[in-house]
Amino acid sequence: MTGHEIERKFLVDTNNDDYKKLAVKAYRICQGYICRASGKTVRVRIRDNEGFLTIKGPSADGIGRMEFETPISLDDANALMALCDGGVIDKTRYLVPSPDGKHTFEVDEFYGDNEGLVMAEVELGSADEPYKKPSFIAFEVTGDMRFYNSYLINNPFKKWR
Repeated sequence: MTGHEIERKFLVDTNNDDYKKLAVKAYRICQGYICRASGKTVRVRIRDNEGFLTIKGPSADGIGRMEFETPISLDDANALMALCDGGVIDKTRYLVPSPDGKHTFEVDEFYGDNEGLVMAEVELGSADEPYKKPSFIAFEVTGDMRFYNSYLINNPFKKWR
């Protein structure tokens, strides 16, 4: 379990796939939501062959919120996926060091109904912690609910166009 996350979200320039070359690791993620209400979520995730259950609280400032994640068995994760509303988010996550090596950007390339959307996020120790953005970052979308995975379940990127 973690307790609190502070992160900033960004759109990635889809004409610049340097994140793939710079990634130190990549893995496939499939996730669904058991509950989404008032900014609170209960998420089940399968990352490669590992299962996780995550509870997130609402965000008052768009940057920080409570987060509790715990590993669960792959069998339990697969069973819980059946309880998820609205389908699943399918994506590949690339872990990319920041230019100064002090942070890791998690770059998500989405598939299915969210094909064409590529986003990055960086976790910070405080809301005002400085960080260096990689060249593939287009612009910040922190706090914009349209770019939360829980929103993309019912409002996929393909419908935005």
